[in-house]
Amino acid sequence: MRNILTTLVLVSTLTNPSWARKSGNGFVGRWDFDVNSPGSVGANWLSVEEKGPADFDIWFQPTGGHVYQVKDYKLNGGHLVLNFGPDNSWNLTAASGGLTGIEKHGSKTRDLTGVRAPALLHKAPAAWSQPEALFNGKNLDGWEPIGDPAKSHWIVKDGLLENETRGANLRTARTFEDFKLHFEVNCPDHANSGFYLRGRYEVQLEYETENSEPPERGMGSVYGRLAPSSMLPRTPGKWETFDVTLVGRNVTIVRNGVTIIDNMEIAGITGGALDADEGQPGPFYIQGDHTGGLFFRNITVAVPKK
Repeated sequence: MRNILTTLVLVSTLTNPSWARKSGNGFVGRWDFDVNSPGSVGANWLSVEEKGPADFDIWFQPTGGHVYQVKDYKLNGGHLVLNFGPDNSWNLTAASGGLTGIEKHGSKTRDLTGVRAPALLHKAPAAWSQPEALFNGKNLDGWEPIGDPAKSHWIVKDGLLENETRGANLRTARTFEDFKLHFEVNCPDHANSGFYLRGRYEVQLEYETENSEPPERGMGSVYGRLAPSSMLPRTPGKWETFDVTLVGRNVTIVRNGVTIIDNMEIAGITGGALDADEGQPGPFYIQGDHTGGLFFRNITVAVPKK
């Protein structure tokens, strides 16, 4: 029951349009951060909702993991300080419609620049193109590993896309904005992966130990953001179908013919996002850095018809 209540509070907080009410406080809103590190970019997201004078409801999505509420914060002299743990904090200033600041993590510091997250109020297209194959069943044409190719364990065998063991993630060379995605997955027991939309929003694929994860981080969820309305039976080692429609921020997920998420808003990026540039098209990518053993087939996409 606790997990269900937590999920309801989380979904209400992150999808309630009250966050968007006009406020004189420059920190209020949803913010996207690309935090640069040597050789990489960490995608972060922040939501600040004003409840009263110096009283805020703050949620944070780190580079990895899931979105969570920040309860240790202070607004002091035009600075918003977020404390994430021992020797780990953000000190932010609001100016010119954006946020700037410094991250302190132990003795290390990084500059921060936050831009207001786009609303992405796209209209549903009048028609969609015919689905086209993203995976040809023969080779990895159109796909490429993320990071070091030597760590990639993705192969094509007997017409199936397989991640043999834990290693690199795999992305499409093409990028997409709005789409209807279809894929079929065979997820063994104790496996964990995900199928990322625009490279920023993870549809969770997992058969971890039963009840070890709350609904918003379980099979078919938008990881940490949206829990399935229906918890379907576990079927590790069997083929399952997913049909995912993403228009702007609104997503519909049909699993095995059952609509489990129905035109719900994704408030922001999930852990593992390639970047926080939410207003831009992005690739599909399949997570391979957790476990191997998953198989995929019949990956197709349709886009708005011109």
